[in-house]
Amino acid sequence: MPFMLRPLKFVSALILAAFAAGCATQDPVARASGEVFDPYERTNRTVHAFNRGVDRLAFRPASKGYVAIVPEPMVTSFSHFAENLSMPGQMVNALLQGDLKLAGNALSRFLINSTVGFAGLADPASEFNVPEVDTDFGETLHTWGVGEGAYVELPFFGPSTARDAVGIGVDFFTNPLGYAEQNTADNITIYAEIVRRMGDRGNYSDTIDSILYESADSYAQSRLIYLQNRRFQLGDGEEIQEVDPFDLNTEGF
Repeated sequence: MPFMLRPLKFVSALILAAFAAGCATQDPVARASGEVFDPYERTNRTVHAFNRGVDRLAFRPASKGYVAIVPEPMVTSFSHFAENLSMPGQMVNALLQGDLKLAGNALSRFLINSTVGFAGLADPASEFNVPEVDTDFGETLHTWGVGEGAYVELPFFGPSTARDAVGIGVDFFTNPLGYAEQNTADNITIYAEIVRRMGDRGNYSDTIDSILYESADSYAQSRLIYLQNRRFQLGDGEEIQEVDPFDLNTEGF
């Protein structure tokens, strides 16, 4: 394993450990009313300040430069490539959720885009009307009845919950592509995901900048958007009106 990837493996281990830290439970009545459960707010705000610093000094300028220099069709192709690499892991999660149709869609998208789509750089599966797939182990845990737990902000990954933090760590280790010889595919998956997030950060720069640098309390705003969008995605809440939850990925602030 390349030396630079070891910290990412270590961070994933910390994410799994966050489950123990986030096992505190929220009052069901408060949860049903949409209240925020943030018992570790002081620590979370410290992490948020760190993430904002990383974004301001590195990720934001790199992302803006990336979308300014790289032609838009190539940015889109790299995003398709990263999404395609995630399909085997999403298929596993769909099976764990007992959703055979979703698993079949993930497998179909992976096979079609990996062949006709030039290793995933194109998305002919969508042209063939194969539905898009967007699931993860956090959703699998939700399907199994695991509560979201405490709100947490993770270094580099951004807003999350105890349940989704575990999901991130499990997804990182359980994508079948990660078990290719010498972990070559695993490494490619990491690099592709970083490039995809750079594209998202650059394309939605104005919206993200307004949240992080123009709002009165960027921590509270990020937390609100993440929780409302995630609960809506899982069918636990109403869609937030200010931001389209399917156009803005708030992870990785």
